[in-house]
Amino acid sequence: MAISSQDICNAADQLKGFVGFHGKRGTHIVRFSEDAFGMDVADASITPCHEFVWRPEGGQRMALCRERLALLLEQHVDDRLNIAEPLRLYLRRDDLPEIVAERRLR
Repeated sequence: MAISSQDICNAADQLKGFVGFHGKRGTHIVRFSEDAFGMDVADASITPCHEFVWRPEGGQRMALCRERLALLLEQHVDDRLNIAEPLRLYLRRDDLPEIVAERRLR
């Protein structure tokens, strides 16, 4: 079965959890509820995973960022994040350009 860019985008929209920037560590961390973040993570930096992986490109165009997807994969909680096979394939295929789509933030 072939995986299309639409399959990859749909899988990105199904990601679960939240990403926030931890000021003291200087790194992004993933939690599964907004309430799970400590005082070191500013509320403004908490983003749902399915929005975190999209990087603004200008206007309503956004790129599905492999670097941000890789950051989620490095957390080793794939099942809880709902990282599906289309996203794994997208990460492996670095010979292809990142997907750029016109979308609106939710």
